[in-house]
Amino acid sequence: MPEGDTIFRTATSLRRWLGGREVTAAKGAGLERVVGATVAAVDTRGKHLLIRFSSGLVLHSHLRMSGSWHVYPRGRRWQRPAAQARAVLECGDRVAVCFNAPVVELLRDHEERVHRSLSRLGPDVLAEGFDLGEVVRRAATRPAATTVGELLLDQGVLAGLGNVYRCEALFLEGLDPWTPRMSLTAERLRRLVTLAQQLITANTGLDAPPGREVGLGPARLFVYGRAGRPCRRCATIVRSARLGFQARTVFWCPSCQPAGDPNPAAPE
Repeated sequence: MPEGDTIFRTATSLRRWLGGREVTAAKGAGLERVVGATVAAVDTRGKHLLIRFSSGLVLHSHLRMSGSWHVYPRGRRWQRPAAQARAVLECGDRVAVCFNAPVVELLRDHEERVHRSLSRLGPDVLAEGFDLGEVVRRAATRPAATTVGELLLDQGVLAGLGNVYRCEALFLEGLDPWTPRMSLTAERLRRLVTLAQQLITANTGLDAPPGREVGLGPARLFVYGRAGRPCRRCATIVRSARLGFQARTVFWCPSCQPAGDPNPAAPE
């Protein structure tokens, strides 16, 4: 599933090519209703992408594992079959196409505010004015035995973070993924979330406080996708296992992330 930084870059591209332009043609998801309106804004909320129109309607998409947005010059051949297009927006000489997204829906403004998924999201990890205190407050409402590995993927606690940055942040903070929430101090949780925020922000192109060495491509990742290979720091073999009700695979180093010690010194 694309993480928040991927959705952020997608929104930046759509904003560049469609922002302020009149919709001259559209199809799919009831989009015929926005023809003649202009694209007022393109926003993200966690892993959700929202295209706002001057008419007050909002196109909500969630790409999950299969979806993607493409922008083409009008008349250019698409890279995927037209049968896979869930939504098409033409704005003069540009065409934006959403392929294979499981969620593509046109909402009214009030429907967005009460939307089952959107209304439950925690603070967006990439939002300006990110509310770290609210993340800590929401985390405290989860069962005490909830693992820190599960907590970081809970979109109702922290919106936009995915598996890559979960694994990397836990490694760099020296935390075993199975550490229960009740074992973490609020200060330790703040440090972990701040680190994860710095890592994901570094891949958006935004100016951000300097993070640690990660996020510049697969060769620079410490543990994600490296099961069975030596840890880049200590040479212990990296392990992987399924974790949580979503059964997402977590990667960790047993030496750098020792079990049963939730508060070791932060790695240098």
